[in-house]
Amino acid sequence: MKFKDFESLRKNDDFQRVYKGRKSKADAFLVVYVLDNLSDTNRLGISVSKKVGNSVVRHRLTRIVREAFRLNAHDFKKGYDIVAVIREPLKGKGIDTAQKSLMKLLGKHDVLRKYHL
Repeated sequence: MKFKDFESLRKNDDFQRVYKGRKSKADAFLVVYVLDNLSDTNRLGISVSKKVGNSVVRHRLTRIVREAFRLNAHDFKKGYDIVAVIREPLKGKGIDTAQKSLMKLLGKHDVLRKYHL
């Protein structure tokens, strides 16, 4: 599954709209904001403060969270704008930690599909 450009939040206005929705859940590694976008696609925005590390560290963390989102995109309901704010404890951790954190927080937001076995 490819992560396409239209599935990214890029404009500051889009990020601000999601933040103003005030629906957030957090753990030690991530803060996740979710807002309905009234479309049939999910869009992901990632934010990392300069306090977390230099540009190389921040970009690596961004790639890890984006990959965790991409690998699990088939498990998400459609029609949400999602902003993930990366916290400093994620630095030095791998994709497994990011994936567990992201899935746990999106589950709390009720973004995950319910599967009937």
